[in-house]
This record gives sequence, C-alpha cells and structure tokens, in this order.
Amino acid sequence: MITTLAVENYRSLSRLILPLGRLNVVTGANGTGKSSLYRSLRLLADAARGGAVAALAREGGLRSTLWAGTESPAQGAGRNGPVGLRLGFAGDEFGYAVDFGHPIPVGSPSDPESGLFDLDPEIKAESTWAGPVLRPAAVLSERKGPAVRTRTADGDWHRSAGELRPYDSMLSEFADPQLAPDLLRLREHIRSWRFYDHVRTDIQAPARSAQIGTRTPVLSHDGADLAAALQTIREVGDRKALEETVDAAFPGSALRIESQGGRFELGLQQPGMLRPLSAAELSDGTLRYLLWAAALLTPRPPALLVLNEPEASLHPELLPPLADLIVAAAQDTQIVVVTHAADLARHMDREAVRRRLELNSVELFKDESGRTDVAGREGPLDEPPWHWPKR
Repeated sequence: MITTLAVENYRSLSRLILPLGRLNVVTGANGTGKSSLYRSLRLLADAARGGAVAALAREGGLRSTLWAGTESPAQGAGRNGPVGLRLGFAGDEFGYAVDFGHPIPVGSPSDPESGLFDLDPEIKAESTWAGPVLRPAAVLSERKGPAVRTRTADGDWHRSAGELRPYDSMLSEFADPQLAPDLLRLREHIRSWRFYDHVRTDIQAPARSAQIGTRTPVLSHDGADLAAALQTIREVGDRKALEETVDAAFPGSALRIESQGGRFELGLQQPGMLRPLSAAELSDGTLRYLLWAAALLTPRPPALLVLNEPEASLHPELLPPLADLIVAAAQDTQIVVVTHAADLARHMDREAVRRRLELNSVELFKDESGRTDVAGREGPLDEPPWHWPKR
C-alpha cells in the first residue's frame, strides 16, 4: 500500500507530500489542484509502462506542465539550480521516484530538423528503494542520465553505463528477474493500478450497445464491456453484493444480461415495467452508477484504484449507495477518490466509521502565491519524511 505520495513542480503542485491510507478522499474548490493530483498519479503509472514522457508531451511538454511560480514565496523571479518535475511514492515495502528535466538541445543551423522532439522531457534521475524513505542503504536501483545500477538477486550491483535512452524509464527497460528482481516486482505492482475518469454515458457510449462478450474481471477504462463485466461478477465474483448494490440504488430492480450471437446486452428490470429497459434507454446517472458497480466489485481487485469525480451525472439519492460501494471495496484495495461533492465525502466518512475503516480526508486549497496546499497543515513538520534522488 502507498503511504506517501510526493509531487514537485507539476502545475500548481509546487511541493506536495501527502500521507495516504487505505481509503482516501480528496476534496477542494475548483482550481485548487485536484485534477493535477489525479494526473500526477497517472503519470507515475505511465512511467511503469514507458509512457510518461509521451503523456507529458501531450500536455504541451515540460514547459507547459512545470510550476510557473517561484521556488518559495520569499524568492523573487527566477530559480536556483536545475528545473525538474518530480514524482514519487513510497510504502512499507517499496518506494519510487522520477525526475523529469528539460532536454538538451540537439538541433543546429545546419540540421534544423534534428531537434523536432523538443517537447519531450528527459528522465534525468530515477530511484527505487526498500521501505518508506529513500536513504543510501535502502537503494535497490538508481539511474542518473543514461547509467543504471540495480541490485541483483544475490545482493551484488549490476551496472550498465550509457545504455538507457533519455525518454525510457528503467521500470520498463531494466525489470529483469535475475538482474533486477525488485524492480520487476515494483513495475508489476504499479501496472496493476487502475484509473477511471472517462467512463462514457453519452448517447453514443459503447456501454449502451451490444458488445462481444468474454469473461471480463476488469472493466475497461471507457466502460465498453460493462455487460460482460457485470456478468463476470455474477458468475465468478460476489453476485450477492452486486444484487444488493443494484437494489440499494434502484429498489426492487434487477439486472438482466442477454446474449445474442455472442453479443452481450445489458438491461435493468424495474418494478412496474413490462420489460427490462435496455442500456440505450437508461439515464446517464443510472448507467454511470452501474459502471461504478462493475469497477468496484471487480473479482480481480487492483493494488490501487483511483476514481476521478465519480459523482458526475448522479442524482443526490445515489450518493449514499455509491459511498457504501466505495468503502466496501476499500476492504480489498487501496482507493483514492477525487471529488467535488461534499455530500459524497460525508457519506463515505459515515460509512467508513460504521465499517471501522479509517478514512484519510485531504482538502486542497491554493495559498496566496498560487500553490496547492493541504488545509490544516501548518508546515513541513506535518508532512511524511521524504527525500528526492539526486541527479
């Protein structure tokens, strides 16, 4: 489980070091950095798949994503030392951090087209370590520029000089079971993380039409395989919990999954209706709730599940059963919920108390300099201990 999340110089997150628990809810007014916090977690996950540099380039490159203010409120314009966007996390077992910096210009007047990838940031440093805090004795692997050293299975160091390209992460390139077993375990741990923020409920949403059905223990990011995912829960997951979840939101209703030539179609039988309503007929809120049910009742829980604004399109009456669903899922997986809905946060807190599960509440705000900070925090002494790897 992640116990600390650290972000530096990413949009308004000039320096943010957060403690995380089993169940976390992030709230705050518009523009306080909630979406940036969500995207920073996605960037960490992208690093394990070799896609963090491309993701930053899609955001406009390092120049567009870096914190645009000064290093400290007392400092004037300008910066001291090299500029970098740094992301990291740590838990009781492992920690990981990565430092992105500006690329070295490669274009020249004689060959102007040789520098067309200037939006791509470079990975300047990476490090993995054992335990919650980076210290020299705990380092398992580290990268400085193109050079990497990793601790092997027998405890020795394997060194490779100049082999790693500036846009590749050592997580994706050096996770070898013999030369870097701990790096491999960490990579697979991060790759198990799941993010849901673009589940579609519009009129053209894939979940509204029949789709080829196969066993689906993990709902896709856009919810296209909703019917198959719900049927998988019914057959190999917690069928009773699914039935109770549907009834709590829509009393007396029941799911209907039909297969026509291998294509699965979702229906919802409601009291007083002569036939089930098809997915195409469901309201946005009803369909979205069923999508969250499929994601949270997965028969294959991830190490980390991150939900961005799950309350969107939901009627206020659906927030209590959604809160119950989220808190119940936190028994099996670590969850981070980023939400605008204070009511959802309150319902989650109430349900967490009932289940005797601690809820970590994080309220973000912007200080007078435009930095994102955590409400109720008085200074660095309130933060978890954290050290960044050196370039």
